[in-house]
Amino acid sequence: MRKLLFLIVAIATAAFAGEGSAAGETLKAFSALGAGVGLGLAALGGAIGMGSTAAATIAGTARNPGLGGKLMTTMFIALAMIEAQVIYALVVALILLYANPFM
Repeated sequence: MRKLLFLIVAIATAAFAGEGSAAGETLKAFSALGAGVGLGLAALGGAIGMGSTAAATIAGTARNPGLGGKLMTTMFIALAMIEAQVIYALVVALILLYANPFM
């Protein structure tokens, strides 16, 4: 946790380091930082969700092998929903990077 905090502070320091930098440049730097951190957290949450979904499906199939097909179908639907949320975060990150509405 300390390493992550140190990394964020180091990146923020680099964003403020320019002498006489325009407000637009600082906003671009923070937009890039926000897009990277937001997408990273979304991917982390998606990976955790996908792992727990797969683990629950494997456990359910091990308990009742007859329901394996139905569980797999439900798992693939759940994985698609989880992945859709990560893709939405990617779209927001790309908007922040390339079509920044705050500038």
